[in-house]
Amino acid sequence: MHLVKAMALGAGLLAGCVTALAEPSASIVDFETPLSRPQPLQGYLRQPAGAGPSPVVVLLHGCAGGAEELDRRWGQRIAGWGYVTLTVDSFGPRGLKNTCGSGAPVDLAFDAYRALGYLVQQSYADPARIAVLGFSQGAWQALSSVEHSVLELLVPNKFRAAIGFYPNCSGFKGNMTVPTLILIGELDDWTPALECRNMVEGRDDWGISRQKSQGVPIKLIVYPGAYHSFDRQGLTAPVQYLGHHIEFNPLATEQAISAVQEFLKVQIGGK
Repeated sequence: MHLVKAMALGAGLLAGCVTALAEPSASIVDFETPLSRPQPLQGYLRQPAGAGPSPVVVLLHGCAGGAEELDRRWGQRIAGWGYVTLTVDSFGPRGLKNTCGSGAPVDLAFDAYRALGYLVQQSYADPARIAVLGFSQGAWQALSSVEHSVLELLVPNKFRAAIGFYPNCSGFKGNMTVPTLILIGELDDWTPALECRNMVEGRDDWGISRQKSQGVPIKLIVYPGAYHSFDRQGLTAPVQYLGHHIEFNPLATEQAISAVQEFLKVQIGGK
């Protein structure tokens, strides 16, 4: 499994109309001190109204950061569906601004587990119903957190489902431990859809990398005509970023919102 690679822009500013509850407001919480800095990791926490433990979604931003923006768009939307959400800020406590050209610190790969370890201790969270959702570099983190590996075996707490928006699939064999959903654009020239197809189908550059009977099946949705960061509504016009095409696609975004809502409902339920 490759280390974290330079990936595309992070959190999505999303479009589409989905029936939702009134979105709870966000609060900033500290949950663990990173190994490299004394300042604790932080996240934007949203809790739906109502008593009793709730299902939870941990959100991970991309290589351009933007945890607050990701919380406002995806975190707020998912909380409106009745889930607790915790959007991790992997950059602020580390003094990072952008890792798209340099690659992220290896320690970043543990942030999803750090968030999970915090959540299972909270009375408002149902430890048996916690999913992880990442974008680009954050999608790499999400898949890494549920792939069969020494890392996954060592942690005491486990995610129950994973979602990755346009991840780099080239470093994975596809042996996932939980139901996994991957959403990617057909025209993505930063994290190619072909690599995700190969992973899902058990192929790699050297032939068959795994048997289809191994691991939990992965659902892959490839959106025709869509590029990297297709869910970023804030991109009013296509841009080139580090040599890659970045473009908002409203149809793909609307379909992705529905796919995420349905996947979460099936895998970790609602309130």
